[in-house]
Amino acid sequence: MGTTVIGPSLVIDGEVSADEDLVVEGTLRGTLQLSRSLVVEPSGVVEADVEADSAVISGQVKGKVVARQKVELRANARLIGDIKAARVVIAEGATFRGTIEMGA
Repeated sequence: MGTTVIGPSLVIDGEVSADEDLVVEGTLRGTLQLSRSLVVEPSGVVEADVEADSAVISGQVKGKVVARQKVELRANARLIGDIKAARVVIAEGATFRGTIEMGA
């Protein structure tokens, strides 16, 4: 399985599903369903409900994030929406507004 990168100049509107890792450097709006991991780079903007195995967020996300394993908000992350995951890590400097539901 490989990795798909949505480059910084790309804007995608719609439903995205994949069986590989996804790195977002550009903008994605709609819904996102992954069987593997999501990485939102500092330049990345995701305005979508997300379902993934894990999510590492350094950019902006607006929407519900559901992860089977872990959601990690890095120092510059901004997330507006709810998180549901087995584990959640929020770094100092991250901004989060919503609710968290943790557990298996």
